[in-house]
Amino acid sequence: MNYWDFNLRHLRAHGIVARAGSISAAARTMGLTQPAITEALARLEDRLGLALFDRIPSGMLPTEAGQLLAARADAALAHLGSPRVTMAQFRALLAVAEGGGYAGASLATGLAEPSLHRAVHDLSVALRRMLVERRGRNVVLTAAGKRTVRAFRLARAELIAALSELDTLRGRESGRITIGAMPLSRARLLPSAIMAFHRAHPSIIAAIVEGSHAELIEPLRDGELDLLVGALRSAEAGGDVVQQPLFDDHPIVVSRAGHPLTKAKKRDIAALARYPWTIAAPGTPLRAQWEKMFADAGVSVPEVPVECGSVMTIRQILLESDFLTLLSRDQVSVELEAGWLVKLCDTPPGLKRTIGITTRTGWRPTAAQQGFLAALQNCSETL
Repeated sequence: MNYWDFNLRHLRAHGIVARAGSISAAARTMGLTQPAITEALARLEDRLGLALFDRIPSGMLPTEAGQLLAARADAALAHLGSPRVTMAQFRALLAVAEGGGYAGASLATGLAEPSLHRAVHDLSVALRRMLVERRGRNVVLTAAGKRTVRAFRLARAELIAALSELDTLRGRESGRITIGAMPLSRARLLPSAIMAFHRAHPSIIAAIVEGSHAELIEPLRDGELDLLVGALRSAEAGGDVVQQPLFDDHPIVVSRAGHPLTKAKKRDIAALARYPWTIAAPGTPLRAQWEKMFADAGVSVPEVPVECGSVMTIRQILLESDFLTLLSRDQVSVELEAGWLVKLCDTPPGLKRTIGITTRTGWRPTAAQQGFLAALQNCSETL
């Protein structure tokens, strides 16, 4: 079953019956007849191929599948924010947002452009806010539209999680985990955790999206990513994300083999400041720590002619110049073993980055996602 095959009214009825324990309560709340509610539940059970309720003399008792679905459906409907939203409208708005307009949405979904126009228009009326507007030949989201799309993406994530959890009840795992990988996680932690997870859950797809914190934090908030792995920030505005530390990383000063400082008797902070550096841009934890290293020593911060966060690019720059950099030992372990790059010196004891996991506040991982979090924790303890 595809998550778009859900009927939102059926999900709402299911949630009310699961909480109240009776069909009559759902009928009163939704303004429908009891036979209509009964039929809605029967159709939902038929689509899923699972019994959602045990019919008992005192009413309706949700099965384990019914409890799982009710929790996810309630969360999805809360994100949608209105009982007037239909699945066609839900799908149309996300398709327009992700397809860059009605033409792209039509290509992605196979739905006719007039149908998509009508669904988005009806949704705007139902929610009483303008969601898209024309700018020349283009269609763009309004500010209200962007907020609505984020909420709808979070609702979609809950429906996807529901199907994954129900598959687990059937004895077959399905679904995927989408991981935002920041630079420091890619060398050892993430590959080790993914392989440990894959051995335990071979049917689950692990999708890795690489990027900086700035590039990944909004997709996380939108529900497009399940979690981020990498250097934690000192604080996150808005209180809508949670950070879990795993371990501290202590960077080292790295240069090419044969760099003039490899032959120097003294490699103090002043000596390091005499050479150009390539390092991440301002605003990143590593750049802040690097600047503090010189400031604490009373030495002027050296030049950074090349701001870069790519280890591959930094490696080549070091090999072809007298530039210096700060990197985790794990990030250049191959180059150090091969003798292409060398560790000039350690950094002061206080210079460190906390590596960890960032998730949305209130995110409830599926059993498979919880298994991946455990794999990250276990692998971090061996680093």
